[in-house]
Amino acid sequence: MKRVKRSTNQDERIVNVSFTNLANDMIIEILMNLPPRSIARLHFASKQLPSIILDKKFIQWYMTRSLTQPRYLISLHRGGYMQMQHFQSLSQDHPYNHNMVSYEMEPNVLYEFTPPVRGLICGWDFTKMIVGNPSTGQFVSLPRVKTRRQNILSVFGYDPVNDVYKVLCMTVVLKRSHMSRNGNVVPWEDIVSEEHQVITVGAKQKWRMIECKYPHRHNSGCKGICKDGFMYYLATCDKKRSLMSFDLSSEEFNVTKLPEEFKT
Repeated sequence: MKRVKRSTNQDERIVNVSFTNLANDMIIEILMNLPPRSIARLHFASKQLPSIILDKKFIQWYMTRSLTQPRYLISLHRGGYMQMQHFQSLSQDHPYNHNMVSYEMEPNVLYEFTPPVRGLICGWDFTKMIVGNPSTGQFVSLPRVKTRRQNILSVFGYDPVNDVYKVLCMTVVLKRSHMSRNGNVVPWEDIVSEEHQVITVGAKQKWRMIECKYPHRHNSGCKGICKDGFMYYLATCDKKRSLMSFDLSSEEFNVTKLPEEFKT
């Protein structure tokens, strides 16, 4: 995990003295007005603040306030043998007053990222996956996806019922039809998602195989989104253009057929 550098012992003493005589309500109000990276630094610089910063109520308050302050997320990569990704969070109200937050990826790995969910993003390159906060530059690696398939689609989402983040990973298989009489293989009959795996983001979590009752082929050119505890992505189901949904709480799939004139 990429962490912000710890402060010196002198800085820790200054922070602790500064907050010792303040009421918790005042401390919370101060923290609520700080950017995410500053809060990450204070988490390591003070012995008093972690209990407040890690409290679920404070996290929810901070998240609610942050959602009212739009941010632009800029992703830049440099081509060539060494691949790097940089993230920068910009304030819409103060575009010229911002901090550069960068995270250096593994050499020779180019991640594809999901849309952000509550400030977090998920990136994958084949079976490698990471989840992190681009505002603080902190990322964690998830266990490798156990599959031999080449085509993978991942969707990242938040389950409000259980207050957890999850990643849905789907891999596809090329399904052959029967052999012809002359011994030649008939062209591919269909391409469907065969393996469906879910992981809950957290310590010591593993990928779990789940059942999908609707054989479908996801649209690799369109990334999925998460809304109100459901993941949505475009797919072809029973040769019909469809919108797939995945309930993050029950971990069940559903399908909605789209009008014929709709083009994926």
